[in-house]
Amino acid sequence: MSDPVVQASRAQRQPFVRMRNATMKFAGVTALQALDWDIIPGEVHCLIGENGCGKSTAIKILSGVNIPEEGTVIEIDGTPYPHLTPAQSKALGLHVIYQDLSLFPNLSVAENIAMDDALHSLGRLVNRRQMIERASAALKRLDVHLPLDEKVGSLPIASRQLVAICRGLASDARLLFMDEPTASLTRSEVDSLLGVVRRLKQDGIAIVFVSHRLDEVVEIAERVTVLRDGRKLGTYPAGSLDDRKLGELMTGLQIEHKVRAHDCSAAAPILEVRQLSRRGEFRNVNFTVHKGEVVGITGLLGAGRTELALSIFGMSPPDGGEIRLDGQAMQARSNRDAIDAGIAYVSEDRLSIGVNMRQSVQDNMVLAVLHRLASGIGWVSPASRHATAAKWRDKLRIKIPALEAPVSQLSGGNQQRVVLAKWLATDPKLLILDSPTVGVDIGNKQGIYEIVHSLAELGMSVLMISDEVPEVYYNCDRVLHMRSGEIVDEFVPGRDSEDHIREHVYA
Repeated sequence: MSDPVVQASRAQRQPFVRMRNATMKFAGVTALQALDWDIIPGEVHCLIGENGCGKSTAIKILSGVNIPEEGTVIEIDGTPYPHLTPAQSKALGLHVIYQDLSLFPNLSVAENIAMDDALHSLGRLVNRRQMIERASAALKRLDVHLPLDEKVGSLPIASRQLVAICRGLASDARLLFMDEPTASLTRSEVDSLLGVVRRLKQDGIAIVFVSHRLDEVVEIAERVTVLRDGRKLGTYPAGSLDDRKLGELMTGLQIEHKVRAHDCSAAAPILEVRQLSRRGEFRNVNFTVHKGEVVGITGLLGAGRTELALSIFGMSPPDGGEIRLDGQAMQARSNRDAIDAGIAYVSEDRLSIGVNMRQSVQDNMVLAVLHRLASGIGWVSPASRHATAAKWRDKLRIKIPALEAPVSQLSGGNQQRVVLAKWLATDPKLLILDSPTVGVDIGNKQGIYEIVHSLAELGMSVLMISDEVPEVYYNCDRVLHMRSGEIVDEFVPGRDSEDHIREHVYA
């Protein structure tokens, strides 16, 4: 958070990057409209907005990946460009660190950091001593120590992130774009990363965070730019925003967050997991989900949450332990066994697993229940398919031009509702939701939460997996914290505060 002195000094600095009238269209659809945006040397700037708002488009214009429409002006150090190439962008000091970090796991720390030098030396032998020196210098600038000969794939995520930053420094970056830099870090690792950012800032390097975790970003960001529907809503001092104001700016809606936790312990147990283990993924997991209860599982990426869900759903059978569903021991050796037993699973990867994007909404909705709709000779009538799809379209309020429309034409929120419809059509006893709102805007998130609440009120049990603490805090009756393959804590929203849970998860 910046003070008046910092704000005054910033106002006297000339922007390093300035975009004017930046516009981008894809197949006639406007993804970014007349964006005016500037980035000042040595500032930490947060770029936020719902998915599809234009964040990635703006960054790709600056990195040279996208060529904007005529009339766009990009100024770097006062020099105008109609557009940039990737080589130009990098040569001018712009460097993007994507969420997957784009590192080479089979190469060493030094080789990854000095990769650009190696690429420029194509046709010549790589000077290894020079590579080591360049990598060492980049690490020294951050005052961090990493084993230069160690393979990057063997490093923890926080160390890999440092390698990605150092690669930018070795390329003489003056502006670093960081995409969701804290998504998989513990609280102490976040603190270390912010310390690194402060050192970069002191060196005059600008940082642009693309993040939804404003509570962490405001610790260090000076300004926040909000995009909505491809347009810039405004640029604001980071200290003037909180989660509620952020939500309003991003969506235009006033979203009320209320704790909804109920004590469901007197209800019958629907799912009982006892000493469940799968080698290398999770071990000795114990918990119960009661009838009509929404239980959340949260934790950092890599904690074993999805692996646990896949075992319960029969996709990767456990090595040991027991799963009981509605009082009966379940031996699900496949997902079909789990479906027949009454379990439905909504994957976090809806694009490749949840739906067939090319098929119609109707075909996707009935996919899991075709055997139920079939006649004695295996014939599924068009009328029964249409009636089933229409029923769930209306129940879940899915906005579609027609049931015959391909899923690819729908928004992320409506695609997720189609996935929900497909599984709700199986009439499950237990619904597993793995990151149910990933890629979904804030407005549609609320709609999905309302569906979950209504299902629980009708007696369905729900297991909600999410790495977003607010998501499980405001939508679950209990919250389980998973770390390194084990359930280590149980919390009750309302009795335990959101901050208390976050401190444990990011400890």
